[in-house]
Amino acid sequence: MARRRRAEKREGIPDPVYGDMLVGRFVNSLMRMGKKSVAERIFYDAMEAVKDKAKEDPLTLFKKALENVKPLLEVRPRRVGGATYQVPVEVREERRVSLAVKWLITSAKKRQGRAMQEKLALELIDAFNNRGLSVKKKEDTHRMAEGNRAFAHLRW
Repeated sequence: MARRRRAEKREGIPDPVYGDMLVGRFVNSLMRMGKKSVAERIFYDAMEAVKDKAKEDPLTLFKKALENVKPLLEVRPRRVGGATYQVPVEVREERRVSLAVKWLITSAKKRQGRAMQEKLALELIDAFNNRGLSVKKKEDTHRMAEGNRAFAHLRW
């Protein structure tokens, strides 16, 4: 535990095109080695592809896809008397968004072939339709929490 005061939460800056904080956060997570302009180009090209393929407003599709990937429960390890139990706990809103963003990006990267823009666009469309690797990851997490519900009394 930290002996000093708790670290202050810093507000992120919204992205320049949509003016949305969530998009700014997603672009920052997508960024590699400090190349924000590359990450922005990938994201905005993916949004254009989403607009062409889905015939839907890309920002609302993005937010709905993120909502479909956010987990409600996860398991955390808890040591009790020499044994480690996987205890299901509810996920805080801040962490839910972080996990959803991370899962969307990693599952888009895992897709075969194509450019990252297309992979991200396809993953967003799949997440919007409750399909894809990121939604499967969320369901696996929920299934694990459901399976370990017997240890819920060990929550702290």
